[in-house]
Amino acid sequence: MAGAVLVGLAAPGTAMAAESVHVSLTEFNNSGARGTAVLTALDNGDLRVSIRSSGLVPDAPHAQHLHGSVEGMDFHCPVAAADTDGDGYISTEEGVPDYGDIFVSLTTAGDISRASGLAVDRMPVADQSGTLTYDRTIPAAELPAGTVAHLKDLHVVQHGIDANGNGKYDLSALGESTIAAAAGLAGIPQEATHPALCGMVAGAAAGSVPVGGVATGDGSTRTGPGRLVTTLPATVLILLLATLLITRRRMFVLPR
Repeated sequence: MAGAVLVGLAAPGTAMAAESVHVSLTEFNNSGARGTAVLTALDNGDLRVSIRSSGLVPDAPHAQHLHGSVEGMDFHCPVAAADTDGDGYISTEEGVPDYGDIFVSLTTAGDISRASGLAVDRMPVADQSGTLTYDRTIPAAELPAGTVAHLKDLHVVQHGIDANGNGKYDLSALGESTIAAAAGLAGIPQEATHPALCGMVAGAAAGSVPVGGVATGDGSTRTGPGRLVTTLPATVLILLLATLLITRRRMFVLPR
């Protein structure tokens, strides 16, 4: 699906050389977007993240995260079969069982935990041409345990599409967000919560031997190969995304 190159892998227990994972970000939901992400584990344990995307909704925030697991769970970018209602789009609730909960929030500053997954005022904003540029080096001390050792098991998801081509998130395209409506939040466009891009290391779903059960911090349980049933924490996290993508300057921080 998406290609990647790993450079300078260090053997466990040795001094770690720099490792770079180059990921192609694949268009989802007819977003017309494309991009690349480079995750570089520096020799001091820090993680440098660089993302270049184009074709996104202009002048709009795009929530983005590293998804996956360091516990051997089988998370991956969704395939067409994830569109279970057959409407031609993979919604947030249809995608979450495949790509799992947030592992690292790719904010522009401050906290990067899943608690900041909805801090849209600290998410990157595409420019007027729909181009998004993101560069950040995250200190080793702030990274979840196992991040650097398991880069091959992580992937990138960016949210926010423009289904009717009018340059903004609105209700006239795909109607109201079903996941927001289920939580009693009215008037939230479906466009705002749909994933636009996803990129994973080639073979990432098989990069670790799946251990089954519940992955640490993923809020999910395994029900079959590559399929999960989300529990409340992950669901609530995504539900709030709809509101935050519309209220760009408002910040929500979820309980840890």
